[in-house]
Order: sequence, then C-alpha cells, then structure tokens
Amino acid sequence: MVDALRGRVNAAGLADRKLGLVLLVVTACGWGLNWSVLKFVLADWPPLFARGTAGLLGAAGLAILAWRRGERLTVPREARLPLALAAGINVFAWMGFTALSLNWLKVSEGALIAYSMPIWAMLIAWPLNGERPNRRSLMALALGVVGIAVLMGGPDLAAHKLPGVLFGLSAAILFALGTVMARKPIAMPFTATTAWQVALGCLPMVLLSLLVEQPHVLALSGRSALGLAYMAAVPMALCYLTWFGALKRLPTAAAATGMLAVPVVGTLSAVPLLGDALGLREVLAVAITLGGVALALRRAG
Repeated sequence: MVDALRGRVNAAGLADRKLGLVLLVVTACGWGLNWSVLKFVLADWPPLFARGTAGLLGAAGLAILAWRRGERLTVPREARLPLALAAGINVFAWMGFTALSLNWLKVSEGALIAYSMPIWAMLIAWPLNGERPNRRSLMALALGVVGIAVLMGGPDLAAHKLPGVLFGLSAAILFALGTVMARKPIAMPFTATTAWQVALGCLPMVLLSLLVEQPHVLALSGRSALGLAYMAAVPMALCYLTWFGALKRLPTAAAATGMLAVPVVGTLSAVPLLGDALGLREVLAVAITLGGVALALRRAG
C-alpha cells in the first residue's frame, strides 16, 4: 500500500511539473511576441501610457474572471504590503522599464538585456536563500556582460543607447528579485492576487504618463488598437497567470531558464513584423549572453 501511495504521489508530481512546463511555454511565447507588438503601439502612444493602459484593461479582465470563479477580491491587511511590493517589482518595474528601453533599443537588444534576468536571479538567491555562486556562476555573469558589450557595438553606440541599457538592466534585476521572492505566496486567491498585482503595477504608469508623457489618447490607429488588445489579453492577463502558475509548479531556476525563449521569440518575430535586421553581431551577442545564462543554470537544469 505504501508503494502504491508513493507511486500516486510521484505521478501527481510529474503531472504538475508537465503542467508547469506548458504554462512556461505559453508565457515565453506570449511575452516574446509582445516585444514586436509593443513597437506598433509605441508609434501612436508613449511607452508608459501604452503598457499601463493595456495592463489596466488586462487587470479588469482578470478581476471579472476571479469574481466569476467565486474568489474574494478584498485584500487582507497582512497581504497589503507584500502585494504592493510584488506589484512594484513584477509589473511596474518589469513592464514599465522594458517599455521605456525600446525608446533607445531595437527589439532584439531590449529583449536580450531584459532576459539576462536568470543571471541576476542566481546572484540575488545568494543573500536571500543562501545559494552561494561558484566559479561557474561568476563565469556566466562575465559572459553575460561580454554579450551585452558585443550587442552595443562599441563605446559610441553604447553611449547613444545607454538610457535604454540602464532601463533594461534595471527591469531584469528587479524582476529577478521578484522571481526569487515569489517562492513565498501571498495569502490571497490566485487569480485575484494576479489581478491586483497587474492593476497596482500599471496604475502608476498611467498616472506618471499623464504628468510626463502627455499622451494623445485619440491618436491610436487601427493597427495599434489591435496591438493594444493583444497586450491587454495576452501579456498583461494570460501570461501573468501562466507565469505565476509556472512558478508554483517549477523550481525558480528552471522557470528562469525557460524564459530564455522570450528574447528568441522577440528577436525572430521582429524580423518579419518590424523589418529588424538580424546580422552577425546580433547572433553572436545572443549566443554569448544566452550561453552565459545557460552556464549559470546548468546544474539547476
């Protein structure tokens, strides 16, 4: 009987892991394509307003879904601070800073820098979880820095694109922090928690945009409106559900490794959708940086 029970537990764990991998693939594809779609919307709307508006629409959809599933949307007092912190790291910094980076960077450049995230997650896990990086981890970090330097193409180009690089790196490091911290769940229903995170992370983007960017709301074209609908439904709603669902079922390092598919999807989709060039320098930079990330997570993988 004990063996039968152990077999059922192992089978349930395997099924849960397979579901986590499926959720991870959906997240990577949805977020990867979003890099190119966002460029369409940025032709008419500034970055913070575009991402923030899409996020509020997505949060409204998630709230309706949570309500229909019978989840309570009220936030317990003890969950308010963790929820606000998670929203700032996982949504405001991640979606807002990566959107701003595209003002100076191509899709391939912005995606590559942002998805150096697994390296930073490895380093952040040292003080938070006691996972000390070894020589292999430090070599991986060096490869990531070299790859970004190759991508920038020299000191002149790097100086020209420095604001985009800083926004992209800030997004990567903060999202890595959120990934490590996500192992401790917030005491709220799953869909309701996701809805609140997206809403609290995106509302400051819209408010800040109204003060700084002064967007022309009626300037949105038909193509951009379709892009906005995609951003609201997929990256801001579905993909946050699938990402947090994957983190519940997979080790942090494994989930971070799966995100390596995002810059690949983003870079490849930008070639037909945006006409971005995929030259030798971009290919070399992708190979070096992703090689460093793969080296950092080889043991975990």
